[in-house]
Amino acid sequence: MDPSDQKHFTVIDYVIFAVLLAASICIGLYHALSGGRQRTTQEFLMADRSMSCLPVSLSLIASFQSAVAIIGVPAEIYTHGTQYWFIGCAYILGLLIPAHVFIPVLYRLRLSSAYQYLELRFSKAVRICGTLTFIFQTVIYMGVCVYTPAFALNAVTGFELWGAVLATGLVCTLYTTIGGLKAVIWTDVFQTVVMFAGQLAVIVVGVQQTGGVSEVWRKVSEGNRIAALDLNPDPTVRHTFWTLGVGGVFLMLSLYGVNQAQVQRYLSSRTEKEAVRSCYMVFPSLQLALALSCVMGLVMFARYCGEDHSDKLAASSQDAMVIYFVMDMLQGLPGLPGLFVACLFSAALSTISSAFNSLATVTMEDLIKPHFPAMTEARATLLSKVLAMSYGLLCLAMAYLTHLMGDSVLQMALKIFGMVGGPILGLFCLGMFFPWANSTGALAGLGAGLSLSFWVGIGSTVTRSSGTRPLPPTCRAVLLSDNTTAAIQSALSNVTLSRPSGLKRFYSLSYMWYSAFSCCSVILTGLIISFITGPMREEDATPGTIYPLFGKLLCFLPEHLKKKLCCVTPLGQTVSTQQIQPPHHKESNGLVSQQEDEQSQGEADTFLPPAPFVEFETGV
Repeated sequence: MDPSDQKHFTVIDYVIFAVLLAASICIGLYHALSGGRQRTTQEFLMADRSMSCLPVSLSLIASFQSAVAIIGVPAEIYTHGTQYWFIGCAYILGLLIPAHVFIPVLYRLRLSSAYQYLELRFSKAVRICGTLTFIFQTVIYMGVCVYTPAFALNAVTGFELWGAVLATGLVCTLYTTIGGLKAVIWTDVFQTVVMFAGQLAVIVVGVQQTGGVSEVWRKVSEGNRIAALDLNPDPTVRHTFWTLGVGGVFLMLSLYGVNQAQVQRYLSSRTEKEAVRSCYMVFPSLQLALALSCVMGLVMFARYCGEDHSDKLAASSQDAMVIYFVMDMLQGLPGLPGLFVACLFSAALSTISSAFNSLATVTMEDLIKPHFPAMTEARATLLSKVLAMSYGLLCLAMAYLTHLMGDSVLQMALKIFGMVGGPILGLFCLGMFFPWANSTGALAGLGAGLSLSFWVGIGSTVTRSSGTRPLPPTCRAVLLSDNTTAAIQSALSNVTLSRPSGLKRFYSLSYMWYSAFSCCSVILTGLIISFITGPMREEDATPGTIYPLFGKLLCFLPEHLKKKLCCVTPLGQTVSTQQIQPPHHKESNGLVSQQEDEQSQGEADTFLPPAPFVEFETGV
């Protein structure tokens, strides 16, 4: 990049950026020195289950609205148009289903880790496999979240790349380690406000400098960036209403239904109603965050349409173009570039701090405590803090590997969620909705789902067949002659005829379908294997682990038919903690002996929280 084209920070910008990092550390110190001083795992990992719905809802937004979204969504709109905006339709079911299905089941079981559910419903082996899959997904995604803002900032301003990576990673590791989940949630609240302020400042200044709202609209309309509703059912088309509105629901469920980072926030709420309310409060905020990112992409296009700035950037990525736009817009306004960069790094900090805390929780609750039931509370808390710090350092190593991936950061992140989050979603759906599924089927389903999703994901990366060419960056409406129109129609027919076939067509599946594809693969494989090896009887399943989905959907059938066809046990029952134990796996093929059953039952008692009863009600 030509040094003359670089945008530079002023002293005020550096001060604002430093204040963000210092404020985050201070929040961590406050929670480390106040209250119970993070001396128990319950306080460090679960915030003493004392959080109200407002901070929890803002933390849920901040965890999802990472730097990947703040940079990736405007770059997507700038390059491909507003079709991506339709993913907002998926937010409706993507939040309603967790609020009324996943939260009631998981909250009433009084769990610390979402993956404890898998042992209660299936077996310890399924729980460990689910935990390891989540750890793998989150560690990879953390690297993307840390590297993205540092890379974009370096590409435009020359800001030291690894200096930014280290500052982000180490500050986040520090306040997460000393302050626990309370510090993570309250820094998320602060960082969410900074995020919205930074984006709003860029949009207001950008619209003003481009010539006003009407001028922006004229340019994006003439540049074909306003996309109409595309109802093409072809699953290989990158973005249509179906890929975003339907495929996006599965993506949202994998994030807001079963992802430990989000589930941990639900479980930290004071009551189940507070947890459900926080899920509802996320919806308008997510829509606002999506709208701000999309409008920012449109303003960016209106500013630069017809101009090629790739020679001014240290990288050809469109993601770096977003930072160039911000620095260009705000260059003459001291403090505002620093505010947006603070917004960007706030998004990164909020996401990776959530990841550190959730990774420490699942490692402690799922992999360590079951094997060391006699561990003292003080030692367990110290070990939890060491785990949070270790994952923070691992995150820095993953950031170093992220630049090897070639997709846009948005597509890269959603691919990770689809390829790994989809099979985890399938595993939970298999357990909650299908009482016949057994542990053998669950393990086989998870293996099949992961294998198929990685096959498609890696295949599409190698063949590069799932991407689409960006629309031409021009603001001028072009009137076509008859000859030109005929030539375009001929070219389109040739494209249609030369569609990929066989495996290449399989690899060209839109990345937005990955989560749905892998989730359905887990469920189908799990049910087939369960019926082959001997389905589980409904009465053998742990009480409270099955949601009566079919009983609700087939409410018009007589009771005796519903009992034969599906789960009819309502959630409205009281279950003592003595009853909440993993099921006996007395399957017809004799895979698990009675002795192993008794051993796993005894081990299960080590992680069940002390509560007099778990009450189930039909309403929330």
